[in-house]
Amino acid sequence: MALVLLNPHAQGGRAARRIPALQAWLTAHAPNTQLAAPEALSDSVALLQSLPEGSRVVVVGGDGTLNRWLPMLLARRLTVGLVPMGSGNDSARAWGVDGLPWAQALTLALQGPAQAIDTGLAHWCDLQGQTHESPFLSSLTAGFDSAVGLRALNGPSWLRGLPRYLWATLHELIHLRHWDLTLHSDGHFKHQGACLFASSLNTPTFGSGMPAVPHAQLADGQLNALLAGTFGRLGALLMLPRLLIGQHLGHPRIGCWAYRQLDIACTQGVPLAADGEYLGEAQHVRIHCQAASLLVVRR
Repeated sequence: MALVLLNPHAQGGRAARRIPALQAWLTAHAPNTQLAAPEALSDSVALLQSLPEGSRVVVVGGDGTLNRWLPMLLARRLTVGLVPMGSGNDSARAWGVDGLPWAQALTLALQGPAQAIDTGLAHWCDLQGQTHESPFLSSLTAGFDSAVGLRALNGPSWLRGLPRYLWATLHELIHLRHWDLTLHSDGHFKHQGACLFASSLNTPTFGSGMPAVPHAQLADGQLNALLAGTFGRLGALLMLPRLLIGQHLGHPRIGCWAYRQLDIACTQGVPLAADGEYLGEAQHVRIHCQAASLLVVRR
């Protein structure tokens, strides 16, 4: 069975305007497919939980929508198609569906063959000592880029996509911070000292299309760490154009490597975000790759 599940809050609520057109298309082309657009996250999760294992779900939304529903998508072993209607759409880029007209994306999502991709899972401990488990599809950011993501979420409603992230980045540079991080990668000591960020990517891009790890692959059984050391405001500002065109990896203060498990420790607490969704501050994070854990429709 198939379900088209729309997040009415995606794109600042603009995705909800597509409901009549989506319903008309489904009535004409896939009359046995249900369309649902619950207002509450709990109702969406309950609907996903009620599906038989292996059902196909077409997600209408963006990275944040996918991230909120990801725990249940994994738990029910659902096959996932995507009609991208988000602000970032980095998963859509990696799946090859970003920029498709919604009717073409919907047809592919309902009828296309599914392939297994990797996901990431972060176990982390907050400043109060409580533990959390956060799966992610595209990225798990720690440090500056998480602070940027939080600022972008609270940014002007009239800014969308990459301009919104650039606005947030420039504003975060005014309050530039570093975090004292200790990293172990696959059980081996990797780094200790002040860092701008230490993030992990499963997709080539994050932050609405920034090619942070251009060589990243969705189904290679590993994630990619991206580490930035100390930067002043001017140095970080000059790094931004290089990041936008994927030419930052040659910088001596930027490190990038593949891993299966990464441990990050930060006594002061470092801000975390999963797929652009702010999680909180963590003193310890253990991230590992869940190889071939989700079936998705991609081109």
